[in-house]
Amino acid sequence: MLPNINKLLLFITISAIVCSCSNNRFEVDTDKVEIPAIRVQNLAIDVTSITEKNITEKTAELRNKYGKFYERYVVSIICDGGISDSLYPSQMLQFLNDKDMAATYKYIAEKYPEKELAVINDELLKGIKRFHYFFPKKQVPKYLTACMSGFNYAVAFTDSTLGYGLDMYLGEKAPFYSMLNWPQYKTRIMNKEHLPSDVMRGWLLNEFDNTSANNTLVFHTIFYGKLYFATKQLMPNAHDSIIIGYTTKQMEYCKAYEKNLWGYMADKNRLYENNMRTIQELTGEGPFTAAISKECPPGIAKWIGWQIVKNYMNKNEDVTLEQLMNEKDAQKILNKSKYRP
Repeated sequence: MLPNINKLLLFITISAIVCSCSNNRFEVDTDKVEIPAIRVQNLAIDVTSITEKNITEKTAELRNKYGKFYERYVVSIICDGGISDSLYPSQMLQFLNDKDMAATYKYIAEKYPEKELAVINDELLKGIKRFHYFFPKKQVPKYLTACMSGFNYAVAFTDSTLGYGLDMYLGEKAPFYSMLNWPQYKTRIMNKEHLPSDVMRGWLLNEFDNTSANNTLVFHTIFYGKLYFATKQLMPNAHDSIIIGYTTKQMEYCKAYEKNLWGYMADKNRLYENNMRTIQELTGEGPFTAAISKECPPGIAKWIGWQIVKNYMNKNEDVTLEQLMNEKDAQKILNKSKYRP
C-alpha cells in the first residue's frame, strides 16, 4: 500500500504546484487576446535604401509606409524642417553617408538580422496584447517600428507607432558607446536582453505620467514602484533584475539590506521631502546611490517602491492593474501595503 500512498502524495503535491502557478491573477493567455493587426516594420533597413538618385521616390514611399512617424523621425534627428524643407535631401544624404552613421547601420544589420529581430518583435507583440488586456481603454499601436535613432532615444510612441532605437541596444562593447563617452553603468544594460522590457516601460511612461502637485519623495517612490510592477506584468518572463536594470549582486544587496534601506527612506520624514536634489539622489541614474553607499544600487527608491507596490497588490486583490496605475494617492498605497520589511 505504501507505493500507492506515495503516488497519492506526489499527485497532491504536483496539483498544489499547478494550482499555485495558475492562480496568478495577472497571468494572461495572449493567444486569446484579440487586437487589430499590427504592422511590424524596420526603418533602420528601409531608410538605407535612399540614394541621391532615388531620394524623391523613396521619401514618398517611406512617408506612405511609415505615416507621420517618418516625418517626426526626420524632424527629430535629421532635418528640423522635415521632409518638405529644401535642406532635407542634402541633410538626409549627409546623415546616411556619414562615416559613423554608416558604420552604425552596418553594425545594427549584423547585430539584429531578420530572425533575431523577429524573436524580439514577437515578445513585444505579446507585451502589447497584455497591455490591451489590462488597459482596454488605451490605444494600442498600429505599427511596431525598429529604427536607428542617431543615439537620441530608446523608445518613442507617437501617431499610432511604437518605435524603438536599435542603436540604443547594441551591447556594452559596441564601439560607438565609447566614442560617445557614455558611462559603463549606462551601457551595461544597452543590449537585446533589456530591449523588450525597456520598450514596455517606455510605453507605460508615455501613458501614465509622473506629474503631481504632491511632488514628494514618497510620490516618486510609489510612481516608479507602479511602473516596474506594471512592466513585470507586461513582460512576466523577464527577470526582475532585467526589469529594473540591476546586476545580480545589486539585487542581492537589496534583499540583504531591505530593512535598512527602508529605515533610511522612512527616517526623519525623508519620504515627505520635496527637495528635488534629494529625490534625484534616490531615484536618479548612476553607478550607485551615493547618499547611502557605493555598494547601494542606483535609484534605490525605485526598488523600494516596487516592493511596496507588490505588497499593496498582494494585500488588495480587488485592485486591478488599471486602477493601480491610475491611483495618484501614493500615501494610500503606502498605508494599505502595510510594508514592513
